[in-house]
Amino acid sequence: MIEYESLARSNAAFMSELEAAASRVLRSGWYVLGNEVNAFEEEFAAWVGARHCIGVANGLDALILSIEALDLPARSDILVASNTYIATIIAIVRAGHRPVLVEPELETFNMDPSRLAAAITPHTRAICVTHLFGKACRMDAIGAFAREHGLSLIEDCAQSHGARLGGQTTGTFGDAGCFSFYPTKNLGAIGEGGAIVTNDDSLAERLRMTRNYGSERKYVFKYVGVNSRLHEMQAALLRVKLRHLDAMTSHKRALAQIYFDRLPDWVDKPVQRADEHDVFHIFGIRCRKRDALRQHLLEHGVKTEIHYPIPPHRQEAMRGILSGDYAVADELHGTELSLPISNGHNRRDIESVCSIIGRMSR
Repeated sequence: MIEYESLARSNAAFMSELEAAASRVLRSGWYVLGNEVNAFEEEFAAWVGARHCIGVANGLDALILSIEALDLPARSDILVASNTYIATIIAIVRAGHRPVLVEPELETFNMDPSRLAAAITPHTRAICVTHLFGKACRMDAIGAFAREHGLSLIEDCAQSHGARLGGQTTGTFGDAGCFSFYPTKNLGAIGEGGAIVTNDDSLAERLRMTRNYGSERKYVFKYVGVNSRLHEMQAALLRVKLRHLDAMTSHKRALAQIYFDRLPDWVDKPVQRADEHDVFHIFGIRCRKRDALRQHLLEHGVKTEIHYPIPPHRQEAMRGILSGDYAVADELHGTELSLPISNGHNRRDIESVCSIIGRMSR
């Protein structure tokens, strides 16, 4: 069986380093906001190319705290992709604002910059982009639109650790870049974790306080904050994996190239562009016979995933929050299939997947 993802297999190569890091934290006697978090924040900021990194408990908190820190007027409209993972929209709602959906490009799954003008309202104050599947959104066009209309810009980078556009890393185009370190991410913790990167000194100062009850100094509170602190243990483990992240990304890009070379023409493969450096958190294809293809693969020992089976505007949780028809999102959610591509897979695994797909009749 070729699993879609085996975290034990993916982490096996780093196990001795992870165990040493865990032991170091246990023996230190300091478990909250200590040397490991400080070191990881410095190392991750340098790796991304940002001035500041603020470690938080998870990717959702990274989004909520970043949006709140913008101090937008209550119930502001925030433009967001209609096919994003629900967390991006939940963050907007939890921060007290209104998500306004913008359809994506069919070929890339990412927000379509040409549709922004039709979506803007008199109450629009920000754009929250999601770099889906490890591909950077067209931040050149989106950033220009945001500047033209005086909009704040938040990046959901949960799936795009190290993805680049024109040599610039995702997370550094807007006011803040929000990362998740959920275990399946390209940079995954052994549990939950998240971070915010920014080049804005005052925003970073505020975020460091709001993640820690609104306090910079013990028992002194400037903001009404939350408890959303990256754990010392997770920071230590992330430091190990960060040292290997470039190699892991190269491995995934090599596996992706096998798919590009060997998949049959009757499946729609991800679009590749010369100025985009994709990191393939997910290798998502599109196929009209998606469900039949998924069953065919399962019958031949290959597990897959769907990202995502139900679009946000059709989720029960979004009744009364989202409305309207979103044909592109519906099509993507009805045709997308995620193929195995992880640090735990090898060339032989991916070649087998391609061979099995090739044997299915159209």
